[in-house]
Amino acid sequence: MEISGIISAILIGTLIGVLGRLVVPGRQHIGVLWTIVVGIAAAFLGTALAAAFGVADTDGVDWVEWLFQIALAGVGVAALSRAKALR
Repeated sequence: MEISGIISAILIGTLIGVLGRLVVPGRQHIGVLWTIVVGIAAAFLGTALAAAFGVADTDGVDWVEWLFQIALAGVGVAALSRAKALR
């Protein structure tokens, strides 16, 4: 992976993490860095999941891939927030 790919993954992951955090109701007990990390992981996993379903490469905007990524980020933010709140 080239440096431009890594930078794109970080930027897209940040956006996905923020959107995932917005879909989770209530207060989240995690910081910005954890949100970014969850977003990056969700971006990669969502892309893999979309590829597995055959919807990763479509004409135009890949809305289904974005939905997978945001849903995974929401689940990740909620799980991490809950784990931190239980400590």
